[in-house]
Amino acid sequence: MPRLEEVANVVLRVPSILVLDMLYKCDIDSFTDHLKARTEDMLFKYKYVIWNIFYLGHIVSAVVLLLPLGHIIQLYLHVLCALLLYMGHQIVRDYVRGEAQYGYDGALFLDSPALNRFVTALTSQIIISTLCAFLMRTRRVWLFSAHLLPLLARMVSVPLGWLLTLSSVSMMITGVEVVVFLLANLFVPYRLARATYREIMEIEVTELYRLMAVGVSLWHGFAVPVLFSVFWFVLFGVQLITNFGSIATVQQGPLLYLLTSVSECCASPYSLLGLTFVVSYTALGILSLCKFYLGGFNALQNHNVMHRGVTEGVTLLLLALQTGLLDMAALQRCFLLFIILFIVLTSTLQSMSEITEPVVLGLGASRNRSVWKHLRGLSMCGFLLLFPGFMAYKISQFFNMDFWLLILVSSCMLTSLQVTGTLLIYSLFMVEVWRGAALAGLDEIVYYINGVCRVLEFAVAVCVVAYGAWESLWGEWSWMGASVIIIHSYCNVWLRAQAGWKSFLLRQEAARKINVLPRASTEQLQDHNDVCAICFQDMTSAVITYCGHFFHGNCLRKWLYVQETCPMCHASIKPSSANPTTTAGEAQPTHQNPPPSEQHPRPESHEEEEEEQEEEEEQGSHGDDVCSPERNCDRSNRKNSNFERNFSTESLQHLQCGANGDSQSVADPVPSCSSDGDSKVASQELREAD
Repeated sequence: MPRLEEVANVVLRVPSILVLDMLYKCDIDSFTDHLKARTEDMLFKYKYVIWNIFYLGHIVSAVVLLLPLGHIIQLYLHVLCALLLYMGHQIVRDYVRGEAQYGYDGALFLDSPALNRFVTALTSQIIISTLCAFLMRTRRVWLFSAHLLPLLARMVSVPLGWLLTLSSVSMMITGVEVVVFLLANLFVPYRLARATYREIMEIEVTELYRLMAVGVSLWHGFAVPVLFSVFWFVLFGVQLITNFGSIATVQQGPLLYLLTSVSECCASPYSLLGLTFVVSYTALGILSLCKFYLGGFNALQNHNVMHRGVTEGVTLLLLALQTGLLDMAALQRCFLLFIILFIVLTSTLQSMSEITEPVVLGLGASRNRSVWKHLRGLSMCGFLLLFPGFMAYKISQFFNMDFWLLILVSSCMLTSLQVTGTLLIYSLFMVEVWRGAALAGLDEIVYYINGVCRVLEFAVAVCVVAYGAWESLWGEWSWMGASVIIIHSYCNVWLRAQAGWKSFLLRQEAARKINVLPRASTEQLQDHNDVCAICFQDMTSAVITYCGHFFHGNCLRKWLYVQETCPMCHASIKPSSANPTTTAGEAQPTHQNPPPSEQHPRPESHEEEEEEQEEEEEQGSHGDDVCSPERNCDRSNRKNSNFERNFSTESLQHLQCGANGDSQSVADPVPSCSSDGDSKVASQELREAD
């Protein structure tokens, strides 16, 4: 039943929006201009009445739209009951007129045709009265039996001339009943509004939050996106049926016919809002299919708001409002809607590219052996590489080159360019897998590929802005074009240039800091006998920080992009007077690494063994807060499939959680598990960087 209530909550509110849409499209001024009256005073009264009916229709429709579900069901039941009563009176009136034409006013049982007509009319009236009583949930059927009065009079052989009078009297009786009912329920809307106001005022929050709470409650209570989507589909279906089979439809072709029908269904704010939600749900469906194609059902659990069709719907609404879509003629609206839908489609393709990029790069970096997964990722990249180019070619065939067309073509080019960069990086990862050994300088190559892609994107944005500025200065000037140029310059030129320059400076600064750090010699690496604490790989070369910790140069450089402290002890990496720069041969770590045999001496007695076990249990109890060995091993194995080393049990425990980070001795150079969550998360992120 909850599903049935949800359906009823949407379906029963659609007629109110349809009425509002029809009232918006009504040209009252044109209608009143064609009115004719004997005097100007009568014409003024006619116009006054028509305008009042127009405004009253808006008020009644809005009230019905905002009614609770229970009250709106009761309203529809009363409306249905009124229609049944009207149908009953019409049947009786038709029966009386038929009897008057037949001209027989004798006893019914003496004339077979008259008896058959009487029985048919009486049966239908009894059914109508019973249905009205059932809908109103009452046993007083006589309240809905006023239209039976002419039939009862005919049964007792009342003259035919009186039957028409009795029919009018029965209609007056029903009208009086309706008026009494309306007067009895006249203050129901007022009581509902007062009850709603009291509920709102009981919320002990500020005025702003109270309004937001009311808005959110109405949004979820009325299911606004679904409601307006159903309303738009009803309009679209009616438009398709109305125009189907016409000569214009045959001449236009199916695509133009659909586009024209869509443009006819966005001529009011209500229908435009409905189209917005329809486009949003359509984009959500496309993005969900993309996720499902790439990753299966598990990929659908990603609830990123940027990939739920919200961007596409908002884009359509803002462009329609900015360009004045509602005030245009039908042909102009169709043309402009085609451009807006093209922009929305390019935005959807961009979102698909954002979904595909991490999946494809993850397949290459994780050395996944599933051919089917690689095939799906590459096929999606191929589609995103070719289809935007096909769209740009097609739209350039329809329109002459101008600023707006250049924006559309550039957005398609940027999508293809980003996919090209993704495929190049994926190819490098796969070459590394095929060789079975790491490529020298892979991080540098990936950085330069990303840099070239960003430079090309920046160049495209600069060309678009330059062409728009040239067209505005020596061509047609418009405030809309100038505003688009300003926004495009800020978002796609200035912000891109700022981000790129900041990344370049960070990389240069990190390289400078790495270059001034001393390099570890072969003897120091042998004495250290450990892995890099960032990537968990063996160290054939390393740099030594001023606090005495060993890291790969590339790993530490990625870390320095994020913060300027040591990943292990958070000491500053910057050189100071206390930490003079030394050469690689003179570099000595401040912490001396004891030999492996002395790091974990074997317990010589059973008592020492029990004490060591108790200490390990205490450390295990703090593992959730500091660093769990099993969790770290699993995480490192997931991040790097080459982490398979034959360490002894003692050295492995000492590497990962041999001692708490807060209590590590100064003389112990082996990296302990830091208790700071931010350093652990940052190191995990750096292992996934570039």
